[in-house]
Amino acid sequence: MKRLLSILCAIFVSLALCAQNTIKVKAPNLVGVGEQFNVTFVITGENDVKDFSWEVGNDFQLVWGPQKGKTSSYSNINGQQSHTVQTTYTYILMPKSTGTFRLAVATAKVKGETISSEVPTIEVVSDGSSSAGASSSSSSASSAQTGQVPSEDLFLKLSFSKTNVMVGETITATLKLYQRVNIAGFENAKFPEFNSFWSQEIEAPTNIEFQRENVDDKIYNSAVLRRWSLVPQKAGEISIDPAELVVLVNIRVPRSSSGSIFDSFFQDDFQTIRKRVTTPAVKVKVNALPSGAPISFGGGVGEFTMSAALTKDSLKTHDAASLKLTVKGRGNVTLLEAPIVNFPPDFEVYDVKTADIPGGKVFEYPFIPRSHGEFVIGPVEYSYYDINSRKYVTLSSGELPLNVAKSESSAGVSNVGQIVTPSQKKGVRDLGTDIRYITTAIPSLGKEGSFFVGSGLFWIIIALIIGLGIAVYVLLGYLDERKADVVGRKHRGAVKMASSRLSLAGSFLKKGLYTAFYEELHRALLGYISDKFNMDAADMSKENIAATLSEAGAEAKSCAEFVDLLSACEFARYAPDSGREAMSAHYDQAVSSISTIESSMKRKNKGGGSALSVIAVMLMLGISFSASAQRADTLWYEGVNAYEQAAYAQAIAAWDALLDSGVSSEEVYYNLGNAHYKNGDVARAVLNYERALKLNPSYESARVNLEFVSEELQDQIEAVPEFFLTLWIRTLSQMLPSNTWAILGLVALALCVLCVILLLRSDRRAAQRISFAFAIVTIVISLICFGLSSSQKAGYKRSDAAIIMNPVVSAKSSPTQNSAKDLFVLHEGTKITILDTVGSWVNIELSDGRQGWVKAEQIEVI
Repeated sequence: MKRLLSILCAIFVSLALCAQNTIKVKAPNLVGVGEQFNVTFVITGENDVKDFSWEVGNDFQLVWGPQKGKTSSYSNINGQQSHTVQTTYTYILMPKSTGTFRLAVATAKVKGETISSEVPTIEVVSDGSSSAGASSSSSSASSAQTGQVPSEDLFLKLSFSKTNVMVGETITATLKLYQRVNIAGFENAKFPEFNSFWSQEIEAPTNIEFQRENVDDKIYNSAVLRRWSLVPQKAGEISIDPAELVVLVNIRVPRSSSGSIFDSFFQDDFQTIRKRVTTPAVKVKVNALPSGAPISFGGGVGEFTMSAALTKDSLKTHDAASLKLTVKGRGNVTLLEAPIVNFPPDFEVYDVKTADIPGGKVFEYPFIPRSHGEFVIGPVEYSYYDINSRKYVTLSSGELPLNVAKSESSAGVSNVGQIVTPSQKKGVRDLGTDIRYITTAIPSLGKEGSFFVGSGLFWIIIALIIGLGIAVYVLLGYLDERKADVVGRKHRGAVKMASSRLSLAGSFLKKGLYTAFYEELHRALLGYISDKFNMDAADMSKENIAATLSEAGAEAKSCAEFVDLLSACEFARYAPDSGREAMSAHYDQAVSSISTIESSMKRKNKGGGSALSVIAVMLMLGISFSASAQRADTLWYEGVNAYEQAAYAQAIAAWDALLDSGVSSEEVYYNLGNAHYKNGDVARAVLNYERALKLNPSYESARVNLEFVSEELQDQIEAVPEFFLTLWIRTLSQMLPSNTWAILGLVALALCVLCVILLLRSDRRAAQRISFAFAIVTIVISLICFGLSSSQKAGYKRSDAAIIMNPVVSAKSSPTQNSAKDLFVLHEGTKITILDTVGSWVNIELSDGRQGWVKAEQIEVI
C-alpha cells in the first residue's frame, strides 16, 4: 500500500511539473457588443511566476485589470512532500465590434524558462443586451405583462447530421433546448419514437449544462437534452415525430408600493409559469441501396476494415478452436451481420459469438475438427456499401491454413489397424441442397420430335432382320446341299488336291527320283482334270482334255501347254533320264499351267462392280450435313461456358438458338431448366424439365431437379390416385427412353427369328420344343418393347399438358371475362391438363379433378 501511495505521489508531482509548461486561458467563446467579460490566465506549478506579460490588442477595450491572485498548497503523502503554486491574472474586457477575434499570446517566466499561453477565439455578435441579467429582465418584464414566454426566448430544436441518407447509413440526431429566460425546471418530456429507424441513445445527461450559442446573431443559452445514433431501415421520405417538453420559467412580478423606504429592496416577487415547447416537423429522405449487392454483403454502410485470425493454427482432432473476425470502421457498426464462413465439411461448427468493441465488432466462430489433415479456411469475404465512393466494397481475409493432427483417442476417425465400433459411426450429413449440375458433354442431337420407333430406318431394320433370317435359312439349306454334293466337293477341292500331289512330286524332284517324279506329276495333272470337271479315266484323252479346258474359259495357249506337259510326262516315264534341269522345268511348267487355267476360269465367272456400286450409294446416303452439326456444337458449348461463369441469361440465349436451329435433345431442355432456375424464373425451369422428361421419361437428373424446384411452387395440389395397372405400365415405360425400348424390341425380334430358324432346321423334338417356346417368349417381349416405345412417342405427340407462366392466374367458370365467376387461383409453375380450346380461352383441369377456363397466353404447352 505504501508503495502504491509513493507511485501516486510521483505521478502527481510529474503532472504538476508538466503543467508549468503552458498558461491556461479562461474566457467565454461568445459575447455581445458592449458586454463586459472576464479573461483569466492561470499558471500552476511549484515555482513563482515572474515577468508576466499580455497585451489586450485593438479588438477589445480594457475595462479593468489585471487582478493578480495567488494560492499555495502543500501536501505530504507517505513522506513525499509537494508544493503547488497557482497564479491567476484577471482582466475585464469589452468588445469594440462584431466578428471573430483571437486573443493575444501571454508570456511569463517560471524558473528562468519562458512559457506561453493558449490562443482562444472569441465570437462577438451584435446582441449586446443578451447578458444573462439583461435577457432575464427583458423577458420577465414581457412575461409579467402578457403572462406568457415569447417563443423566440424559449424553444426546442431537433437537428440531424444529414437529412438525405442511404438505407443503413448512420446519422446523429441532437435535441437541444435554447433559452433566454430564467428556467426553474422541466416536466413531461416526450421524445421522438424514430419509426423506421434503428435508434440508440448516445448522450442523455442527468445534469443539464447550458452553454452560450449564436442563433441568428443572438446569444442563447443552449443545452443538449438527448443525442441519438440513428440507422434508417427502409427507403422513402420519413417524418420524425415532434419532441415535447414543459419548461418551468421564473418571471419577476412587481408588487404595489407601500411607501416604505424598503420597497426598493422587496418590491418585486417571482412567479413560475409553464411553457410547452415542441420541435418543428422534420423529414429525412432515405434512398435505397443500389441493386447488385454481393452475396457477402452483411448490411454494413459506411467504411470498414476486416481482419481474421485463428486462435490455433495447429491442433488435434476433437480439440476446440475458434476463428475470430474483427470488423471495425465508421458506420452502422451495431447492425453489422456476421460474415459467412465456409468451413471444411467435416468440421463441427457452433453458433457465432458476437462482442462489441470500440468502433467495431468481433465475431467468433467456435469449431471442432473431426478429421485430421491439412485444411484451409477461407478466404472469408465481407462486403459493405461505401458511402463516399457510392459502391459496394468487398473485403477479403485471405486463406487461413490449419493443421489438424490425429488425436491419441479418436472418437470418430479410425487410425490404421483401429476398428471403428458401430456406435462411433455416423451418417453422411447434408450441408446444403441444390439442383443437380448441367450436362457438359455434347449430347446426341436429333430433329425436333423425332423418334426411332416408327421411322423409316426402324422399318428397314425390321425388314433386314426378317430378310436376313430368310437368307440364313436358305444359306443353311444350300450348305447342306453342298455337303451332299460329292462331285461339287471334288470340283471345289481340285486345286487343293493338285497342290498336294505337286508337293509330293517336288519332294521326289529334290531326291532325284526320276521315274517317281514323273509318275506323281502325271497323276497330279490328270487328277486335277478329273476332280475339276468330273471326268472318268476312260474319257480323259488329250483331245477331250483340251476341249474341256477351252469350254471352261482357259486360253488356247494354256490348253496346249497343259496337253504338251501330259505328253512329256508319258514320254519321260519310258525314256532314259534326261537330267535334273528338265525335271525342274517340267515341275515349274505344271505349277504355272494350273495357276493360269484357274485364273482364266475365275475371270470368266467374275461379276461386275454392282456390289461396289451399292456400297458407294450407301456411303453417299450416310453423309451428314457437317456444317449444321458444327453450328450446333458451337451453340452448345457457348451455353455451357456461360453457365459455368454464372452468365445464365447468355446460356439461355445460346441453348434457345440451338433449339431454333431445328434440333433438340433432353439434355438441352434439362440445361435450359437449370439456367432458368438460376436466373430466377421458376416457371420456365419447370417447363423445360417437363419437356426433358417428355423426351426421355427415364431422365433421372431432370426428375430430381423438377422435384426440387416444385418445392418452391406455391400451389400444392393433391392428385387423384391412378389405377394401379395404369401406374405400373407408366412406371415400366419410364424406366428406359423410347429409343432404348425400340432397340430392345429389335433385339428380341432378331432372337425370335433365330429361334424360328432353329425350329425349322432342327431334327430333334426336344430342340424343336425349346426353340418354339423361346420364339413365343421373344416375340411377346418384342411386341411389349415396341408398345412401350410407341406409348412414349404418342405421349410426346400429345399437346394436352401445359405450365402456368403468369405469376397469378384466376380460373374462370366460363370462357368470358366479365360474366364468369372466379373458381380458384393458380400461380406460376403449376402443371395443368388442357381439355378444350375456345377462341383465346383454354379449358384446363388440375390433377385433383377441378376444371376452369384461363387465357391461352397465360400458359405454355409442354
